[in-house]
Amino acid sequence: MSEDRTVTVRALLDAVRGEGRTSLTAPEGKVIAEAYGIAVPGEELARDVEEAVAAAARFGGPVVLKIVSPDILHKTEAGGVVVGVEGATDVRNAFRAIVANARAHDPAARIEGVQVQELLPAGQEVIVGAVTDPTFGKVVAFGLGGVLVEVLKDVTFRLAPVTADEALSMLDSIRAAQVLRGVRGQAGVDRWAVAEQIRRVSQLVADFPEIAEVDLNPVIATPEGALAADIRVILAERQPPPRRTYTRDEILGSMRRLMQPRSVAVIGASNEAGKIGNSVMHNLVDGGFAGDIHPVNPKADDILGRKAYASVADVPGEVDVAVFAIPARLVPAALGEVGRRRIPNAVLIPSGFAETGEHALQDEIVAIAERHGVRLLGPNIYGYYSTWHDLCATFCTPYDVKGPVALTSQSGGIGMAILGFARTTRTGVSAIVGLGNKSDLDEDDLLTWFGEDPHTECIAMHLEDLKDGRAFVAAARATVPRKPVVVLKAGRTAAGARAAGSHTGALAGDDKVYDDILRQAGVIRAPGLADMLEYARALPVLPTPRGDNVVIITGAGGSGVLLSDAVTDNGLSLMEIPPDLDEAFRRFIPPFGAAGNPVDITGGEPPSTYEATIRLGMEDPRVHALVLGYWHTIVTPPMVFAELTARVVAEFRERGVEKPVVASLAGDVEVEEACQYLFERGVVAYPYTTERPVAVLGAKYRWARAAGALGGGS
Repeated sequence: MSEDRTVTVRALLDAVRGEGRTSLTAPEGKVIAEAYGIAVPGEELARDVEEAVAAAARFGGPVVLKIVSPDILHKTEAGGVVVGVEGATDVRNAFRAIVANARAHDPAARIEGVQVQELLPAGQEVIVGAVTDPTFGKVVAFGLGGVLVEVLKDVTFRLAPVTADEALSMLDSIRAAQVLRGVRGQAGVDRWAVAEQIRRVSQLVADFPEIAEVDLNPVIATPEGALAADIRVILAERQPPPRRTYTRDEILGSMRRLMQPRSVAVIGASNEAGKIGNSVMHNLVDGGFAGDIHPVNPKADDILGRKAYASVADVPGEVDVAVFAIPARLVPAALGEVGRRRIPNAVLIPSGFAETGEHALQDEIVAIAERHGVRLLGPNIYGYYSTWHDLCATFCTPYDVKGPVALTSQSGGIGMAILGFARTTRTGVSAIVGLGNKSDLDEDDLLTWFGEDPHTECIAMHLEDLKDGRAFVAAARATVPRKPVVVLKAGRTAAGARAAGSHTGALAGDDKVYDDILRQAGVIRAPGLADMLEYARALPVLPTPRGDNVVIITGAGGSGVLLSDAVTDNGLSLMEIPPDLDEAFRRFIPPFGAAGNPVDITGGEPPSTYEATIRLGMEDPRVHALVLGYWHTIVTPPMVFAELTARVVAEFRERGVEKPVVASLAGDVEVEEACQYLFERGVVAYPYTTERPVAVLGAKYRWARAAGALGGGS
């Protein structure tokens, strides 16, 4: 970055601030554009009629006249813009008209003159801008201009600053992307020029955090370039206070002691059944936790056969975690004792904090924790499970099936749904963690830990919001190359339009920003709770695909059509079967069946036909993934199909040939047992649905692409 341009823009912004303004005039916007190489048409500021006439004559063609006033933000609404003015007489008339309109619109407005600007050639209108998102900070936006962006909200977002490649990717991320490539004989736009406008705006707002919004609207894109007809810059009223941050080593250090503790104190432990402190103690003891368990209760000498202490200050030895099971009003004093005792983690189960309007009480405990260096999990949570450490620090039902999936939730109800799903499907988990109010520890802390945890192969997170979107994105980008991250983001529907000073700001709906930036981070976004849980359960089971070629083998033509639709819907590619492979498949298909893709072997075929065609798909290196459609018949019963499929897949796995195989089983209730059998043996199978197995395969492909793990197969 040029130091000169930074000095220029800094001086300008300081001057605007000094005048008590938050919006820049058009000439001031031009100074910033020139400093950052944002391409704009020729323009001059005319302070009177004759200066406007002279400026128009120098441009030598039609011009646009725009009012220049620090008090008029929306010039068109004030009647302060006239387009296509040519000749001295018309320039004089237009100048006088827009000044009169501006005075009528706001008699107190300061008018500095009129901007005379070259009339841009016809081209495709696009909008380039940047906003300050409350979750992700500086975000750059792009969309088509005119009706498409205003009505259809066809816009895409990325974290600022963006690289040149990320800027180019934005052109392909809108629904009307083909318009930019050229349609109906019209040439496409200069994509590099448009991408450069995006990149330069993103760098501007990254360099100057006090800039709240930038709007280039419209940018006229042609085959020869891209010029911003108008640049609007708005400064923030105030800067948000800095958030307390921790280094990666600090996060891993405290999380290690939270998830792998050697000693746990339970503040509010109880002998009375029905009390939260009693349930937590039972779960810790009955769950087989091998470390020390210290009950803290001033009214008891012994709890569940363990010596009780009047205060955590009296607990001997080093303690890694203090679990709180006391009323909210008692937490601050007890937390102060935890801090003085140098216990690094406090798990706050009690409710009665910010979620009930008690923000001051929550602020108090956060301040106490920060003062003593204690990390807080919660408050208002069900606790947490760390299964590989035999730790069940919760007042809910125990769960001890160890496995590769880490699950987190902001909601207690969702946490219990996670628990029930895991039990029903026999999903092994490495951890289940409640986050509640997220007064301190949040998703990026957990993601940092699970990214390094050797017991975790997939992370699934339910969240309602992110406290620090950039920290989450950084943690996701560090994790995704090694393991999938699945997110269920609640609150997809708009709660209402927010006030904004620019077109870009008005278009920045919360969920659209989340959607684009989570995708940018390589996160798999699940559309619903069941999808999140199924992705988490299935992704560790499926091997990573080595290429894009998907083949469907089905015993029912109807299933084949639905599976084909699902493949397309999930962004996957049906392989175009080469002649030699087509001929090989046909050897096993009856005359009334159909090769091609899907390969329809028909429903009346014996087990040998299923086995032979699955073998063909597994052994041909040009095939990268298989989607199986099974139809229940007496000729090939469900468990026969399941056993032969699992056997073939296992045989190839032993030979070093691993491909993702998913299956849809249609039939009577016996298909449920067959699906469970297949799932346990590395084939992701579902009864009564063609959509879900392909959706899971699509999620695996999305992760593989984001991780750079999708091989360059034939």
